[in-house]
Amino acid sequence: MTNSDGREYRALLFSVAYRMLGNRADAEDAVQEAFTRLQRADATAIHSLRRYLTTVVTRICLDQLKSARARREEAVDSLPEPLPANEEPAELAESLSIAFLSLLHALTPTERAVFLLREVFEHDYGEIARAVGRSEANCRQILKRAKTHIAAGRPRFRASPRQADALVAKFATACENGRVDDLIELLADDVTFRSDGGTQRPGYGKARALHKPVSGAETVARFLIAVQRQAPEDCTTHIETVNGGPALVTYLNRAVQSVICFELTPSTIHAIYVLNDPSKLSMFNERTG
Repeated sequence: MTNSDGREYRALLFSVAYRMLGNRADAEDAVQEAFTRLQRADATAIHSLRRYLTTVVTRICLDQLKSARARREEAVDSLPEPLPANEEPAELAESLSIAFLSLLHALTPTERAVFLLREVFEHDYGEIARAVGRSEANCRQILKRAKTHIAAGRPRFRASPRQADALVAKFATACENGRVDDLIELLADDVTFRSDGGTQRPGYGKARALHKPVSGAETVARFLIAVQRQAPEDCTTHIETVNGGPALVTYLNRAVQSVICFELTPSTIHAIYVLNDPSKLSMFNERTG
């Protein structure tokens, strides 16, 4: 092993841990624990620092996901924590979207790890097998199942960055103007709307009371307009980059109230994710504080 302390891999490790866990603080803790274990490890037995750290952080995440507490938390609130504009490579942006992470988090922990390490981070099967404690042949089977699940939940065609920006801008205008018909035109017939709930705030109670997804273009459009009418007059909404794509961020008295993310085809909105939970918006409010 070289004399490197591994700091050059911190961003990579966070990328793996955040996608596995869907929570910034938990991901940072997993990365820190990986470095703590590195300090205790026998340096002469580590032939690749990158491989060692990736394996360790994956195992830490798997342990956390397999715990009974984590299973209960994911069952109640499955939407991941959103991240403000990031500096990850463009080719990784798609795997950072709330839509993708929501699909990913419906997989078993081992399926999640295998899919990420192979499809997103392009590890070889030997590295993956060591990370998840399975044989290479078994990892290939796990990946096949995971890919089938992910493909079934995604639209066949996805919007380009330019198309995504245009759709989100039109969506914001339609909501602001309260025009149901204009909104329906932007939504796929089978569009789904999901909200993560959270504590009550004035004007947002209806959106926060959702426990099941709402689906269908007209139903979702009318619901969105109804929620928009409840919003306080001094609320402002801005288009910002969140999890690698355009999103709507709503502010009240400079505090972020909600983040709306999307899954987009070239011409329609396929899914809408509203993140209201204050505990998941702390990173946004740290910027404005």
